[in-house]
Amino acid sequence: MVRTVISLEQADKDWLDARASEEGVPMTELIRRAVRLLREHNKLSRPERDELLKRTSGIWKHEDGLDYQERIRGEW
Repeated sequence: MVRTVISLEQADKDWLDARASEEGVPMTELIRRAVRLLREHNKLSRPERDELLKRTSGIWKHEDGLDYQERIRGEW
């Protein structure tokens, strides 16, 4: 695990301390959870490029995509 230093507003630090005490875990564990949740949320709302390619692969069913692209560009 990598150690890092963060700056928090006093109210946020106080809340984290209280929540950590309630749950019986270190404040750092709450921060790790929050980062994981944020990463997961970001992944769901903005999928990675490889995931997008996998999900959209093969959706063009009309003809060869390159032929279509070249024909359309030829109209310019």
